[in-house]
Amino acid sequence: MIWRNCRLGDVLTLKRGHDLPGDTRIDGDIPVVSSSGITGYHNEAKAKAPGVVTGRYGTLGEVFYLDQDYWPLNTALYVIDFKETHPRFAAYFLKNVLRHYQSDKAAVPGVDRNVLHEIRVSIPDTESQEKIAAVLSSYDGLVENNMRRIKLLEESAKLLYNEWFVSLRFPGYEHTRTVKGVPEGWDGVDLGDVCDEIREMVAPQEVDPETPYIGLEHMPRRSITLSTWGKAEEVTSSKHKFREGDILFGRIRPYFHKVGLALVDGVASSDAIILRPKEKRLASLLLLVVSSDRFVAEASQKMKEGSKMPRADWKIMQEYAIALPPHALLDTLNSYVCPITQQLKLLTMENRRLKDARDILLPKLMNGEMEA
Repeated sequence: MIWRNCRLGDVLTLKRGHDLPGDTRIDGDIPVVSSSGITGYHNEAKAKAPGVVTGRYGTLGEVFYLDQDYWPLNTALYVIDFKETHPRFAAYFLKNVLRHYQSDKAAVPGVDRNVLHEIRVSIPDTESQEKIAAVLSSYDGLVENNMRRIKLLEESAKLLYNEWFVSLRFPGYEHTRTVKGVPEGWDGVDLGDVCDEIREMVAPQEVDPETPYIGLEHMPRRSITLSTWGKAEEVTSSKHKFREGDILFGRIRPYFHKVGLALVDGVASSDAIILRPKEKRLASLLLLVVSSDRFVAEASQKMKEGSKMPRADWKIMQEYAIALPPHALLDTLNSYVCPITQQLKLLTMENRRLKDARDILLPKLMNGEMEA
């Protein structure tokens, strides 16, 4: 393996991303990439594949690789010239560089591409780059496969909810009368009757530094699986405790559709509304109700007035009307959905182990301590 000492700017060239306000986006299949990854889709690309993108501010230190044309947002930096560096290797290489950059520049709120370009680095020959990229991408391949499985499981749960509770084609619907849109034997309740908002505040010094922490930046859009979290050591202000099985609803700009199931105990940003079912048997139904397009749309339309930042208001959300089915149908729903949520947790934990293993290998391969 032959190594070359040089500047990062001799290995690749970074450029700031491009503005694309939400109200100017047109539905398409082009990924829109921010500092936190893919945040939406557009009908026009601004950069050609392969793509390597990292955060300019916001979520720093993360690097995203894309194998299709894309639109990098202005919160991100993207590679415009790989300078003969293997593109997939470049993504891992940049991630390793940023790991050191973060530790040295912790007080700096953003990443300056001009500073990055001047960082001294050591890079292996092209053949070694390909081998290193192959080893590391094998882990990411497994992660991506698990993410596809997670998406399919989530879609199956949502389709079941729409079939049974929106279209009202639930088991036995053929023999059930419907009165004013509610099946006979069902109860009309408000969300607040079956679900509590949890506000168990805790100070940073009272929390173990390793405790999982979920902020809005960790909550994916249109996914019921909260598969990413940081550590409480990142928390600088009082936060709220949540328990495994609670539902977190993104309070800020609720139309971003950030709603998910907590898979672990932890602490959350005050920008998340923490919801807890009053009965365990209601958990599956409430998760699917609160994460539904209809509920998110209504929460977005009835936001708190007088705030500079649009916010969902629990006092309004709790009045959302729900048709509550008999216990027998709830039990049947749980028999389908509980195994799905259990599998979502297993896949999430497996992905975290794969990423940890990859990140242990990454610096060893990049500094020549281990050969691919």
